[in-house]
Amino acid sequence: MKRLHLHISVDNLDRSIAFYSTLLGSRPSVVKPDYAKWMMEDPKVNLAISARGAQSGLDHVGIQVESDAELREIAERLKAAGETTQDQERATCCYSESNKAWTTDPSGLRWETFFTMGAVSYYGQDDVPAIEASKASCCSPVPGKKACC
Repeated sequence: MKRLHLHISVDNLDRSIAFYSTLLGSRPSVVKPDYAKWMMEDPKVNLAISARGAQSGLDHVGIQVESDAELREIAERLKAAGETTQDQERATCCYSESNKAWTTDPSGLRWETFFTMGAVSYYGQDDVPAIEASKASCCSPVPGKKACC
């Protein structure tokens, strides 16, 4: 089963953990000095927040899949429809190692489809692929800077 993913950049991690814990009725399943994640079953959502100096607000949305085959199916479906995907193998980010396919919607919002192979002990810094200039939005990474899920 697929899971919706939302990643929000926050300016105060402790206050944001308290807020989202209250809103969601549960504590995060992962807490690090710069990151927290809730793996919700109802609704089926992977909500991540991070305080890493990015502008506060919605960073990107995505779909977490349960297999690499599902990831490749979605990426191929997007490509067959004429969309561009930028694929990453074994990206290390958000305390996880994942294969990913990035794209943007018509308004410029970044979408990350990913299959997580396992946890790692550090946040990581995978290179988020460049977004077409014509699709850039407030959620796009700053040119020349590394950004991460």
